[in-house]
Amino acid sequence: MQLQNYKPVRAGLFILMLCRLMTGCTSAPKIKPDLNMITQQEISDRTKIQDLLTRYCFAVDDRDWDAYRKIFTTDAIIDDTEAGGFRSGVEEHATFMKKALGKILISNHEISPSLIEFKNGEAIVRTRCSCPMVLDMGNGKRHVFYQGLWYRTIAVRTPEGWRIKEHVEHDYWKDNMPEGFKF
Repeated sequence: MQLQNYKPVRAGLFILMLCRLMTGCTSAPKIKPDLNMITQQEISDRTKIQDLLTRYCFAVDDRDWDAYRKIFTTDAIIDDTEAGGFRSGVEEHATFMKKALGKILISNHEISPSLIEFKNGEAIVRTRCSCPMVLDMGNGKRHVFYQGLWYRTIAVRTPEGWRIKEHVEHDYWKDNMPEGFKF
């Protein structure tokens, strides 16, 4: 065989045919479909939903309330009553967050990979969050405390992409929070 006529595909087929002849195999192997295989669309959706939650964290940490508003549907419900907030719509919550984080110099929402289940056109999402915060105590003093919680989020596909329809914080814990501090 001359090297310039060598074709990798032909060589692969030749080797497959040779193996079949040597083993006595006269039919192609039966390959069972993987019923757990996900589509490219689902991979894309999962990536976009994880990115949506990442953008939520960055919007809060950067105090970018315009970006925060764009993450949600117009009729979204946000419920952070366990963490000292309340249940409301996006506008009310953006106003509350701006005030509640007024004395927080730095926050760093760190989220886990999300557990995502698609059901009836929605994405049901569970994500863990740990969040160290630096509080301005006045007179140049700072105090670091930690919060942790779970996000239970329902995301929906809109013409603008995936958006949060409902966002609930639950199983809230805190460590080293100054006595009497409230958001």
